Order: sequence, then structure tokens, then C-alpha cells
Amino acid sequence: MPELRRDPIIGRWVIIATERAKRPDQFAVGKEEERMASGEKCPFCEGNEKMTPAEICAARRPEAKPNTPGWEIRVIPSISPLLVVEGELDRRGRGMYDLMNARGAHEIVIETPLHVKENQIRPEQLAKTFNVYLDRLQDLEQDPRIRYVLIFKNYGNVAGGGHIIHSRSQLIGTPVTPKRVKEELAGTKKYFEYKERCIYCDMIKQERDLGKRVIAENGSFIAINPFASRFPFETWLLPRQHACDFHKTRRELIPDLANLSWEVFGRLSRLLGDFPYNIIFHTAPFRNYRKKGYWETIEQDYHWHIEIMPMLTRVAGFEWGSGFYINPMPPEDACGGLKEVKI
Repeated sequence: MPELRRDPIIGRWVIIATERAKRPDQFAVGKEEERMASGEKCPFCEGNEKMTPAEICAARRPEAKPNTPGWEIRVIPSISPLLVVEGELDRRGRGMYDLMNARGAHEIVIETPLHVKENQIRPEQLAKTFNVYLDRLQDLEQDPRIRYVLIFKNYGNVAGGGHIIHSRSQLIGTPVTPKRVKEELAGTKKYFEYKERCIYCDMIKQERDLGKRVIAENGSFIAINPFASRFPFETWLLPRQHACDFHKTRRELIPDLANLSWEVFGRLSRLLGDFPYNIIFHTAPFRNYRKKGYWETIEQDYHWHIEIMPMLTRVAGFEWGSGFYINPMPPEDACGGLKEVKI
């Protein structure tokens, strides 16, 4: 029988449609192949630096000059930015409507000089990428116009990835806190006001006690298939110790995050093949500007985490019209399959 599961953080309901349940090999996942034109070069590969805008920053060998080979991680502006750095916000009204200029930041993080996919990157390289994320967030926090920075990755056609397969991610700094983030903040704050505990910390404790949805963990981080998973094999990575800001993560913990990320992707790839996915970092907003009453307990009630969402099913009319998600793979079954994978 299907069952309705309520996400305890934002109150969203998910339909776990067990009668539609599939084995992992039954999901219609086509192999993600490059769609580059004949003779087209990858602009993200080492040696093709002139094909991209000038870099914002890079992790490179000491002797290597900017915008030349010799880098390990490279950050560049997007060639089609959703928000631009130059100019003022100019918040204003137009009759009953509010608007402002599209100011902020939109950056591409090229995660390796080699032409490879996410699941082909070693943990040491992942750790370097995570450290560059920390550097960029700490730098963008200094811009008073930016309230929030979203780190995300799209891979595969149905997940919004580009036509070139080269491991990269994006950072977008926005002048407002996104609505989806506000929903999480409201949900975690409400739980904290009632129980004086972080809901994510309680979730981690309960999942560790049950063991049915814990994929893997190490000394610093844990990977779970959440109770109200929206998508088959949806996976969350969370720090085991409470922390609300990803960009304040201690550098000595980054190898543990990289190792667990590598293990999770290894398990997913062995089970699902070359699957499309989205990755989203959920972290607290910057707090260099506060309205009275805002975020007074955020350090205690919010808990940063990473959400990995394989795009194995499609969102259609019912989902858009109702706000429900339909997941044909119970998270307990997904977790069981992932734990059985040999890596």
C-alpha cells in the first residue's frame, strides 16, 4: 500500500508509492554522453584557459601564472550569469510590485583539469574543491549586497547539465534569502522553539539508532536516505556535530567529507550506472545584515547539509499542482541496495 510521509522540517508531504516499486536496474536511466559538435574543444580542460573568462581565483602550482595551465581547481565567472557583480541593487517599488537590479555573483568551479565526470574524481581532489568552496563563500560574505550563496551541481540532460561532460559546479550569490531556504529556516526554528534542540541533530540520532536509512558514516559526517525522500535514492550528507554554516567548517574535517562523498557516489554509480543528478548545498544565510527578530537562534536550530538527488523520475502535473512528490522507491529499500554495493 502507498503511504504518505511528512518531511518534519518544512512539512512537505511525499507519497511513497510502494506498488510502483522498482529494482535499481529498472529505472530508465540512459547513459549520459557528451553532445559536443565535431571538432569542439572543452573550454574547461587544462590548456584551454583562453576559451573562458579570466579566472576569479584558482588552486595552482606556485610557479604557474593566472589563466594558464598548472591549476588543480579553477573558478571563473559564468558566461551567461543570472546575477552580475557590477552595480547597485536599487530596491524600489513599481505600484504594488517590488523589484531590484539583478546584482550578486554567478561563478563556475572547474573541479579538475582533466576531462572526467564526478564519479571519476578521487577524494583528494574532492577535498581541494570543498576547500575552494570555503574560500569563495568566505570572500563573498564580505559583499554586503549578498545574503545567500547557493552551491549546486547539475549533471545529465534531465538534470539541467550542459552538453559538455567535465566535472564542474556553480555558486550563485543572491541579494535575498531564497524561499526554499526560508522554509527550512522556519521549520527548524519552530522545532527548536518547541523542543530546544536541532531537528537535524535529532534526525541523525534517530537514524543512527534505527540503522535502516544510514548508508555510511565516518568520524565527522553521515550519509542517509531521508525518511520522506522525494526521489529514488535521494541522499543527504550531514555533519555529525552541529554546525549551521558550511563556510565555517574546520579545514581538518574536509577530508572526511570528501571521503564520504566519494564513497556515496561510488555506491550510487555502481548501482545506477551513469545517472543524472543534482547536488545542492544547504547552509545558513550570511548574517551581516539582520532585521529585528530574524535568525536569533539560527546558530542553534539550523544544520548545514548536502542533498544529492538522482533524477530517475519525472515531476509532472500532479506534483506541480499539489506540491506532493511521488517516490516509487522507499528510502529503506534504497539504503539496503546501496549498502550491499561493493566499492
